[in-house]
Amino acid sequence: MSAEAADRVAAVAGSRPGTPLQTSWFEFLLDGTLLEKHLDKSNPDPTSVQLIIQFLEQASKPSVNEQNQVQPPADNRRNRTLKLLALKVAAHMKWDLDLLEKGLTIPVLNMLLNELLCVSKVPPGVKHVDLDLSTLPPTTAMAVIIYNRWAIRTIVLSSFPEKQTKPGPHQMNMLNVVQQEKEMTDNILTVLKEQAADSISVLEGAVQLKKDFYVHTLRTLDLLAADAAANGETESSTAGLRISAEELHCQVHYDLGAIFFQQGCTDQPAFEKARDHFRQTKELLKKLDSTVHVHLDEKRLAGYWNACKALTGDCDSCDYQTTTYDQINSLIRAHSYQAVIEAFIKDNVTRSLPNHFRQSVLREFLYKVQQGETGLDEVCHKLCVCNAVRDALEGEVLCVRFQQVLLKPSKHMVDFILEVCTRSLEKDRPSETSRRNMASFMKTLCESLEDLSLVFVVSSHKLFMELLKEEERKVLVEQMRKRSATINLSAKPLPSFYDIPASASVSIGQLEQQLILSLEPRRIRQILIELHGMAERPFWRVNSKWEVPSDYIHVILGIKDNLTKDLVYILMAKGLHCISIKDFVHARQLFSACLELVTEFSPKLRQVMLNEMLLLEVRAHEAAAAEGSRERPPPDLVSRVRGYLEMRIHDLPLRQVVGEECVAFMLNWRENDYLTMQVQPSLVMNNSYIRLGQLLASTCKELPGPKESRRTAKDLWDIVVQICSVSIQHKRNNDGRVGLIKQRESSMGILHRSKFITFIKKIREPLVLTTLISLFVRLHSIVRDDIVNEVTAEHLSIWPSSLPNIQAVDVEAVAVTVKELVSYALTLNPNNQSWLITQADIYFVTNQYSAALNLYLQAGAVCSDFFTKAVPPDVYTDQVLKRMIKCCSMMNCHTQVAVLCQCLREVDYMTAFKALQEQNSHDAMDSFYDYIWDVTILEYLTHIHHKRGESEKRLIAIKAIGQTELNTSNPEEVLQLAAQKRKKRFLQAMAKLYF
Repeated sequence: MSAEAADRVAAVAGSRPGTPLQTSWFEFLLDGTLLEKHLDKSNPDPTSVQLIIQFLEQASKPSVNEQNQVQPPADNRRNRTLKLLALKVAAHMKWDLDLLEKGLTIPVLNMLLNELLCVSKVPPGVKHVDLDLSTLPPTTAMAVIIYNRWAIRTIVLSSFPEKQTKPGPHQMNMLNVVQQEKEMTDNILTVLKEQAADSISVLEGAVQLKKDFYVHTLRTLDLLAADAAANGETESSTAGLRISAEELHCQVHYDLGAIFFQQGCTDQPAFEKARDHFRQTKELLKKLDSTVHVHLDEKRLAGYWNACKALTGDCDSCDYQTTTYDQINSLIRAHSYQAVIEAFIKDNVTRSLPNHFRQSVLREFLYKVQQGETGLDEVCHKLCVCNAVRDALEGEVLCVRFQQVLLKPSKHMVDFILEVCTRSLEKDRPSETSRRNMASFMKTLCESLEDLSLVFVVSSHKLFMELLKEEERKVLVEQMRKRSATINLSAKPLPSFYDIPASASVSIGQLEQQLILSLEPRRIRQILIELHGMAERPFWRVNSKWEVPSDYIHVILGIKDNLTKDLVYILMAKGLHCISIKDFVHARQLFSACLELVTEFSPKLRQVMLNEMLLLEVRAHEAAAAEGSRERPPPDLVSRVRGYLEMRIHDLPLRQVVGEECVAFMLNWRENDYLTMQVQPSLVMNNSYIRLGQLLASTCKELPGPKESRRTAKDLWDIVVQICSVSIQHKRNNDGRVGLIKQRESSMGILHRSKFITFIKKIREPLVLTTLISLFVRLHSIVRDDIVNEVTAEHLSIWPSSLPNIQAVDVEAVAVTVKELVSYALTLNPNNQSWLITQADIYFVTNQYSAALNLYLQAGAVCSDFFTKAVPPDVYTDQVLKRMIKCCSMMNCHTQVAVLCQCLREVDYMTAFKALQEQNSHDAMDSFYDYIWDVTILEYLTHIHHKRGESEKRLIAIKAIGQTELNTSNPEEVLQLAAQKRKKRFLQAMAKLYF
């Protein structure tokens, strides 16, 4: 190109407005100062949330090794820096969960907050509910609070209905990506809901803390990246962005109120908790001068507050704005329905109640009618009239429900309409707009009535005469007469509300609402027939919460007849929902109707429904057993379960959960003979759950034997080790990070670990759970390799004592699994002393001494009738007692240490004397002297108090040693009886102290 040409190109380019290029994500890696400059722009491109997505997407990309094998994302400097950049963007947004939730999907936000937990040094492998927030560094405690706030907010948001997106032709290739993201989201929500109680406990603990909080900023994150935290700056009480205790409490109370309100649908007392939290939110909002760090919707808060007061019957006389709401709600609770109607008529004049509230009251009465309450039809009609008059006064379109009322009116109803109209204008000087709107309503009323006698009642009414001019009245009456002359009322049936063309879409909406609410199969079918007569579209998409298993979706959507397709889909979806809320009666009705329907045209769907009905009966029986029923399942049900496990039908979609629950069912009801001897070998090879169930049944069956089922136990051991193993190429992080939700799934085992845990939590049989606890305790001891702090359990001897490939086992996965397993077992039977000891050991080896001592005492209490009998020596072994001694010592309860030292087979005088020398004891000291029966210890106490000049305590020790039953000349039986008596009293005192 010549110099002249170059000049021309430059001139043309210079004359065009330049569009700034978007900053690429990798540029922030190259220039550490670029991020803050970019975020400080008024309209940064890309935006903050887009940057977070880009950084985390790049950091989580899998790598490919030389053998072309896909590997997990590498833990290198590049990826760590990208994750830190994502955190810095969130810190620039001041960790505003409202903004983050709007811009990020649940999986991305979950990844971001787990990184926050990691960099904030939240102890790995420890449940948040077990952490003491008051002792954690400020930024660490705040990270835990932010995570658990997000957890409960996500649960609440997921309960709101969402409109399903309908992918167009250009989006079809994206369906797999969307499906994967949906599955990830569902998995995360499942875990969050399982941990909801823990998250609530963490946040309830947070509002008890009175100190200010600090959250990471760009500066503190930079210090972490530069390893500057060694000087303690980021751990101090002032590092980071300060958030006052009042601001945080206000936000946390709001979030807790929202989760309790959501739980109130199934747990009525939760509404009272929600009300209390919303009350505290309102009080704190009034006190706060600045709400920089409080992000909540005050209108939604007001709505929550009014709803809670209505649901709990709480009436706050100081809250003037909601007095009318309270009156209406109290009248409904008192069944003063006539007074509710009167209040609505008066409100037509004052118009203080919003329309949506009035409509919700009407819907509540309609729902009561639908549920079978009698005598409310007239109340519904009158409330509908009141609402229609209110709409007319405000110039709104009359609702279809009011037009339905006018299809079969009575003179009594017309008189009531006229009364409401008259009283709704009872002002001294009604506005011209109100008069004009009411006149229009009166004309519409006349035009809607078919019966001329009723038209005459309206047209001769005083209000009609006042509002309409004489000319208007004559024209209207003449129209009515002409209409009556051309229409033979006796020959024409009353029209249905479907015949109103202007309201067709509203009618469809009302039918869809009934379709969502109804659980009666015949009514569902009738509604669908009516809907298909009005519009041709897939009505199974009406409610986004209707879901059928992905295994069946293609079979159901392959049904050619649209009405049948909708009916099968909706019946199955509603039945599955009823099972999930344990409404087994309605579930049986819905599934039976669906089975009857598909039997007519599809053998494949018939078998699918039989399988789902089997799962229904299994879950119903298991639910009854969980509530205390000891009734064994009928032989027919056991036979059907066996039939399912042995079933082999070509091209039949099978849900894995059905086989999983069938195997768990057989284990729970000790059908071990079938699982060990009668099940076909081909089934064992092809079904992971049957394989696992067979090994568990065989191991449990042979446990009482002399060889303790070592061969079967070895096979079970190998399978579980594989489940808990990860690829050796997967590089373990130096800081041992682990998220509450992120799990390293293994493809080496017959099941992923998450599915294995889900299966375990369906088992109730104590022997099976004991066997699994024993296995994981042994595995945990081997991978931890800490002989001093081993966890104990029953039947440990049946498992191998070493692992050939210990590096492949995911240590954190084993630790988390053993904790979850023991916690789950104790929810089933909190009085199993073996499980209590194991749980206590877990707390002990993780340095949670108060919780450990509590459980050691519980274990002793349950096997001794609260220490009224002697605790068996196989429960309080020397190892257990020594651990109880260490727990007391670590909590500075040194007198308790001395008393417990007597309980050992050989009294540990050295530990007892060393404990009694401590002067900074946090227990009651001399009040425990009455529980000491060893004379040597009492003599040492007398000596040490004399040496210190503590005369009062010395006298107490002398009094204790002077008791006749402790005289060393007494027979051995008397001394033993004195020791047992004091030991029981001491343990009872300890139980009262720590329970």
